[in-house]
Amino acid sequence: MKKLAALLLLLLSSVVFARTITVNKYGAIKSVRRALAMAIDGDTVMVNAGVYKEGNLIIGKKIIFLGKGWPVLDGQKRTEVLSVQADGVTVSGFRIVNSARASLYDPCGVKVYNKKNVTISGNRLDNNFFGIYLQNCSNCIVKNNVIRAYGTQEQSIGNGIHCWKSTALRISGNHISGHRDGIYFEFVTASVISNNESHGNVRYGLHFMFSNDDSYIGNNFKGNGAGVAVMFTRNVKMYNNTFEENWGDAAYGLLLKEISDSHISGNRFVRNTSGICMEGTSRIIVEKNTFSANGWGMKIQASCMDNTIRQNNFLGNTFDISTNGSLVLNTFNKNYWDKYEGYDLDKNGFGDVPYHPLSLFAVLTEKNPSAMLLFRSFMITLLDKSEKVLPSITPDNFIDDYPLMKSLKL
Repeated sequence: MKKLAALLLLLLSSVVFARTITVNKYGAIKSVRRALAMAIDGDTVMVNAGVYKEGNLIIGKKIIFLGKGWPVLDGQKRTEVLSVQADGVTVSGFRIVNSARASLYDPCGVKVYNKKNVTISGNRLDNNFFGIYLQNCSNCIVKNNVIRAYGTQEQSIGNGIHCWKSTALRISGNHISGHRDGIYFEFVTASVISNNESHGNVRYGLHFMFSNDDSYIGNNFKGNGAGVAVMFTRNVKMYNNTFEENWGDAAYGLLLKEISDSHISGNRFVRNTSGICMEGTSRIIVEKNTFSANGWGMKIQASCMDNTIRQNNFLGNTFDISTNGSLVLNTFNKNYWDKYEGYDLDKNGFGDVPYHPLSLFAVLTEKNPSAMLLFRSFMITLLDKSEKVLPSITPDNFIDDYPLMKSLKL
């Protein structure tokens, strides 16, 4: 009973002593830095509209840091703008602009240093070197922020949301553009990236390496320099994302390099140089995706094995599949191919003749890219037709035994 009374007293005291400290250009407290110095754990610091040019602001206490009327925290291109150095901090409602530029210490709009349970939500970050940076953090949330920069070269700009050596992060509902990579993960585990818009970034819309057991759900990656890259990782789940209009010689909707034991389902790959490019992948299931109007639907290199490609739609791609080897160690099954010209006499929904999705011209261009100059020529059309009748170069076992007669409703 005494322990219960003591606990109630502690809770009541925390309620009584939690304060709101208000910053106002015309009030008693005009400085954000002064308000942060006055605050104690549990306080709320409310900053009213105005432009605050106070250098690097450091939050070292467990507080709620709120902006009202979109106050501007301006680093004047000299400093990092906001540094979070306490657990349990919330930052919301600010315009955070003009961090310094430096490649040695990566100045940011907002950087969280080795902390947990931090929430950064509903902010507008503009013209910062790095937008939001989580360093060695856990159980943090970054949601509903607009993060914009104006980079034109990789060396001149950092990443929109950069996460390093962290776990249990939730990155959701953010709009990111103009950075080097929209979202960057390195050594990040057990985290979810969901419902973000990442477009017009210099390199990748999403780039992650050495980050196991993560999920990417419902994101839109459009018009990025090289698309999305997933590297040196296992147990990745990528569901219901859109990879759109990522064009260029080295661009992909999605690049998978040295990935294993992963699941890619319900995604849309639309108008990319390559929908998916797979290098050194194993035990990946690619199912219920739509590949539409890409240069190549999928490029599957000879280094890939034990992958399953099933129940996908391939619609209007220049080449549905391409490879650089002759040994087939992957399985194609029950996909819809709009180039399939077979028949279904028994009306079971599957073509009676297996489909060979790898065209002769796709093999030739993989080995000799300059051969694309002959695309749509009469000679190449004749070669492809001949190859279907008397296969000689394309692997005999590169087939879908049960091609669907109708596209899937995905």
